[in-house]
Amino acid sequence: MTKDQIEKMSFEDALKRLEETVRMLENGSVSLDDSLALFEEGIALVKLCNGKLDNAERRVVKLRDGGDGVMIEEPMD
Repeated sequence: MTKDQIEKMSFEDALKRLEETVRMLENGSVSLDDSLALFEEGIALVKLCNGKLDNAERRVVKLRDGGDGVMIEEPMD
C-alpha cells in the first residue's frame, strides 16, 4: 500500500488494515522483505490513526451551564 493510499484512508479503514498487518506479521509466513514492508506500512498506519485521534480530541468540547441558561463550551480535560 502506498503512502498516498494510506493518507486517504478513514480511521476505521486504517485500523482494520493495521490489524490485518499485525496478523500477517505474527503469522510468520511472509518473507523478510515482505515483513519489513508490512512493518513500515504499519508504522504509517499508526501515525495516521494517532493523528486522526488527536484531531478528534481537539474538536471535542464539553458544555456547561453558564448560570443564565446559556451553554458555554470548554475544552475537554
